[in-house]
Amino acid sequence: MPYRICVLIPAYNASKTIRDVVAGALKHLPKVIVADDGSTDNTAAAASEAGAEVIVMERNKGKGSALKALFKKALDDGYDAVISMDADGQHDPEEIPLFLQANSKYPDAVIVGSRMHEKKMIPRARYNSMQIARYYISFAANQFLEDTQCGFRLYPLTLIKKIRLMTERYATETELLIKAGDSGAEVRFVNIRTIYSGNGSHFRPIADISHITAYIIAYLHIKWFIEGVTSNNPKTYSSQCSIRDTLCTTFIFQTLSVATALPATIFFLIEYVFLSRLITGNFASVRKLGKSFATITVATHMLPVVLLIAIAENLLHKSGIQLNLLDKFIERFYPEF
Repeated sequence: MPYRICVLIPAYNASKTIRDVVAGALKHLPKVIVADDGSTDNTAAAASEAGAEVIVMERNKGKGSALKALFKKALDDGYDAVISMDADGQHDPEEIPLFLQANSKYPDAVIVGSRMHEKKMIPRARYNSMQIARYYISFAANQFLEDTQCGFRLYPLTLIKKIRLMTERYATETELLIKAGDSGAEVRFVNIRTIYSGNGSHFRPIADISHITAYIIAYLHIKWFIEGVTSNNPKTYSSQCSIRDTLCTTFIFQTLSVATALPATIFFLIEYVFLSRLITGNFASVRKLGKSFATITVATHMLPVVLLIAIAENLLHKSGIQLNLLDKFIERFYPEF
């Protein structure tokens, strides 16, 4: 049987750009499916006219819900893998062959577009936040991840079947990377262009970053608790553990995880140091990445300092004083692995 791949595009009020994205994708793959996430413009009609099959969602539920609907459709239609793209023009369809080539070499891996090689093209504040995010998400996924925020990805659907997606909106893409890596899948990267189209993003900086951060912290607390008391066990995710999935997305648990993040790292550090004498190879994912839990503890306790430096720099910039201490600070405490 032939290996079948299609393109999935979650779209919300993207009538200005969706035609070009769909038409560009159809140059490389014969099937494009668009989820119109409760748009109030003519996104659905524009996508259909460009040649896409369209799923119309009655109301706007966010990118996560649109992706879930698209994954279900692709699975029902018998596809083997999917390429997800944004509808706003920030992903160039002409780069689809890069993902197809990588998939031919690594058919079981998640392939993610990376923009980190074009640092100068990324707004400074955005780049710094991406560095911090990938530091922690890499620990959760058991491997260094170059770019954790890019939605231009190829997913094998055999892997998607094994993952229970519990989050909503933009947190779902983070959840996918974490659970893919923590279940044993490899995540590989292809360099893509950095495009900021100016068509407007539906990403809510405060609300969405807060949701993503809370999920990462909650997930890591459970992962590190498990790894702290088990031997050589870096792969802690299984869709069979529904209680854990539910707990990680529960508001109360997330709130407690965030509130206790700083003292929790000290607790895990104690586990790392002293329980290792009784449990050989505990915290296997951290050891696999060649890090000491002490470095994670220091980095976590530096987060309030990062926030203070960012606020101070912003105030100084408004006063005409250019001071860029934050970049070097982040490179020092949240480096590549």
